[in-house]
Amino acid sequence: MMQSVLDAIRSVPPAVAYTIIALLTFGEAAVFVGFVLPGETAVLLGGFLASRGHLNIGTLIVVVVVSAVVGDTVGYEVGKHLGRRVLELKILRKHQGRLDKAQDLLRRRGGPAVFLGRWTAFFRAVMPGLAGLSKMHYPTFLFWNALGGISWGITFCLVGYFAGASYQKVASSIGEGAAVVVAVVVIVALVVWRVRRRRRKQAEDE
Repeated sequence: MMQSVLDAIRSVPPAVAYTIIALLTFGEAAVFVGFVLPGETAVLLGGFLASRGHLNIGTLIVVVVVSAVVGDTVGYEVGKHLGRRVLELKILRKHQGRLDKAQDLLRRRGGPAVFLGRWTAFFRAVMPGLAGLSKMHYPTFLFWNALGGISWGITFCLVGYFAGASYQKVASSIGEGAAVVVAVVVIVALVVWRVRRRRRKQAEDE
């Protein structure tokens, strides 16, 4: 089953794969796509594809980093020009508790909060807009945004790449069927961890 999925993904031309990954990474903060599909998911998939020879890891890293930095810059401009209206967007209303935490982090840490926010899905989607809303000086935002985008992009591209390489080693050592079982167990464990983490945060917000 997994091999069939991978074969289908590999059938997409590399240019199309790069474009999809770039749009999802860009849109995470620019248009709040991160609430639907965290950008790290697309980046990890890109790294996996690179490990299978479908994409070039160097090109992927450049695409992801540029998309992340530019997308966050657009998010910053949205917050700067829309002001408090950003907080009234329907997609944000039910996350007031976490929004308050993001704003508190921004007040306490300033620029470094932009960097720290890059590593959490929710903060990654809203922190640029909140930075713009708070009238943070753009050079300060750009520095921390670029630092976060570069480190995050490289990290997740390589995590996906080495995860894919590990999958190939398992498949060659113990067979494709066993490799699929291992992969499924890892994926289920990650999903359970993410769900439990999200529930804990929701409980804290309440």
